[in-house]
Amino acid sequence: MLKNRFKYIYTLGFLFIIISFFTRTILILKAFSHINNKIFNLAKIYFIGFIFDISTFSYFAIVIITYLSFINNKIYTSKFNKTILISIAFLYTWLLIFISFSEYFFFDEFGVRFNFIAVDYLIYTHEVLRNIVESYPLFWILSIITVTSMLILLFIRKKIIYHDHYNFLKRLKIYSLSICIFLTIHLFVKSDFKNVSNNNYVNELSSNGIYSFFYAFKTNKIEYEKFYPSMDINNAFSNLRHLLKESNNTFINQNIFDISRYIKGQEEKEQKLNVIMIVEESLSAEYMGIFGNIYKLTPNLDKLSKESMFFTNFYATGTRTDRGLEAITLSVPPIPGRSILKRQNNENLNSLGYIFNEKGYDVNFLYGGYSYFDNMKHFFSNNNFKVIDLSNFSKEEITFQNAWGLCDEDVFNKAIKISNESYRIGKPFFTLIMTTSNHRPYTYPDGKIDIPSHSGREGAVKYADYALGKFINDAKKYPWYENTVFVIVADHCASSAGRLALPVNKYHIPLLIYSPRYIKPIALDKQSSQIDLAPTILGLLNFNYKSKFYGKNILRMKREDERAFISTYQRLGYMKGNRLIVLDLMKKKSFYTFDKLTGFLTPISKEDTLLNEAITYYQTADYLYKNNLLKH
Repeated sequence: MLKNRFKYIYTLGFLFIIISFFTRTILILKAFSHINNKIFNLAKIYFIGFIFDISTFSYFAIVIITYLSFINNKIYTSKFNKTILISIAFLYTWLLIFISFSEYFFFDEFGVRFNFIAVDYLIYTHEVLRNIVESYPLFWILSIITVTSMLILLFIRKKIIYHDHYNFLKRLKIYSLSICIFLTIHLFVKSDFKNVSNNNYVNELSSNGIYSFFYAFKTNKIEYEKFYPSMDINNAFSNLRHLLKESNNTFINQNIFDISRYIKGQEEKEQKLNVIMIVEESLSAEYMGIFGNIYKLTPNLDKLSKESMFFTNFYATGTRTDRGLEAITLSVPPIPGRSILKRQNNENLNSLGYIFNEKGYDVNFLYGGYSYFDNMKHFFSNNNFKVIDLSNFSKEEITFQNAWGLCDEDVFNKAIKISNESYRIGKPFFTLIMTTSNHRPYTYPDGKIDIPSHSGREGAVKYADYALGKFINDAKKYPWYENTVFVIVADHCASSAGRLALPVNKYHIPLLIYSPRYIKPIALDKQSSQIDLAPTILGLLNFNYKSKFYGKNILRMKREDERAFISTYQRLGYMKGNRLIVLDLMKKKSFYTFDKLTGFLTPISKEDTLLNEAITYYQTADYLYKNNLLKH
C-alpha cells in the first residue's frame, strides 16, 4: 500500500476509471441492440476504452503530480493544503459524474460520444442551457450528482495521506518517471485507435467522451490535403471542369481555378416569381407518411407532396443546421471541420442571396431565435440577406417561445407580414425561413394537435406539419400567393446515429416545390442533395446568371450525372447510384454499396473513377474557400 502523498493521484485515477467504466456500461446498454458479435465487440470496447480512459486521465494527472512533487513537506502537511486537496477531490468527482450524465443525454440525442457538436454547444450557452433546463429535470439531476459526490468524498478523505517525508530528490524521481509514462501513453494513443470495427457504435463506445471532446476542439479546422486522399491540384480542377460542364453553361475564362460559369435559361423570358424557402428543422424523410410512416404525423406535408414537384431521393449534406444552410445557399460540397457559416472570411460569397439580390429581389433570412447562434447573423447579413430574428418581433407578435426561439406559427405569421410589405412596394421577394419547433425540448402551443407539448419528437414533428399547413392556407388569402413558389426542405435528419460511420438512410430528407399556378405535380426519384437546390430553383425561374455553384439543376440531370454528398464534420461521403465512397482522416478511403432503406453498407473493391470524382469535388471545394475564390 502507498503511504505517501502520491496515493492521492492513484485514488483519483481509480475513481476516474470506475466512473468511466460505469458510463461506458450504461451507454453500451443503451446501444446494445445495435452491437453485433456482442462478446467479441464488448471485449474490444472495454479493452480499448480502458486505454483511452488511462490516456485521458493522464492529462489531468500531469497537473496534479506536478503540484504534489514540487511543494515541500511543510506546505503539504498544512491545513491550507488539506483544504485544497479536499476541494479538488470534490470538484473533480462532481465534474466526472456531471460529465457522465451529460454523455448519456448527448448519446441519447446523437448516438455518439462528445464530438464537434458538443464543442459548438459550448459557444451558445444561452440557448443550450435553456434547452437543458426545459428538456430535463435539472434540479433532481444536480441534486443526485451533488449527494453522490459528497458520499464519494467521505470515502476519498480516508485515502489521502497528509503526513509525508519524501525528500525533493525522491519526489523528483517519481515525477520524472511519471512524466515519461504519460508521454509514452500520449504518443501511443491516437484518436483513430478507437476505430476497431465497421460498427460505428463499437468505435464510439471504445473511446472516452472527454478525450473525444478535446480532440474535436483541437481539430475543428482540418487541412484537406494534409489529412485526406488528394491529387495534384491542377488535375483536380481539370476534372472539376469536366464534371461541372452542362449544355446550358459556359465557363467565363480559361483559368482552371476559376469555376465561374454563365448559366443560360431554357426560355427567353425570366420569371420573376416570389420564392419562400422553408427549411424545416430536423425533418427526416422517415417521418412522412408518403415514405412509409404509419403514425400520421405529417398529413399536410403528405397532401402537399401530391400537389408539388416532390423529390424522393434527396439527401442532406450534413448533420447540423449550419451545414444544411451552407449547402442550400452556397451550393458547395461540405468541407471537413466547421461549416463555412462558422468560419472567418465568409463574406461576399457567390450565394443564392447574391443572385436574387442582383435580380432586384427583396432578400430576407427569417429565424425565430437569435441569429447569432451558429453565426447565422454574420453570414447572412454579409451575403446579401436582410436578417430578421427574434429581436425584430414585437411583443404582440410572440405567442409562444422556448429555448430555441418562437414557435413556427409566429415565424410564419411574420413571413406573411414581410411578404405583404414587399408586395406593397412592388418588389419580388426571396425569403429563407429557418424553423425551430421540431427540436428538443419539443415544446409548442397547447391545443393545436392531438399530442401534448413536451411529450417527444413525434409531437414536435406533427406540430411543425400543422404550422406549415396553416401557413400555406393563410398565404392563399393574399394577392402575392399565386405568383409565389414555396420550397420546403429539411436542414438535416433528426438523428444521424447508427452502426455505420455514414448511415445513408439517416441523411434522407424531403424536398417539395409547390406552386399550383406554375408547377405541375410530379414525383422525381433523381439522386441529389442540398447543393442542387439553388440551381434547381433558379432553373425553374429560367434565370440567366453567373454561377460558382457546384450543384446542378436536378430537372436537367442525366441519370449518369446523379450523385449526392453526405458528411460528418470529419468523414466525407460521395454517393452515386447504390455506391458510397468515404474519405476520412489519415488519407483513408473506403468503398461500399448501400441499401437505401436500411443504410446497410457492404464493402466493395476500389473504384478509381468514383474515387477521383469524390476527391475532385471535396479537394477543390476546400481549395476555393481557403483561397477566397468562392466570392462573387
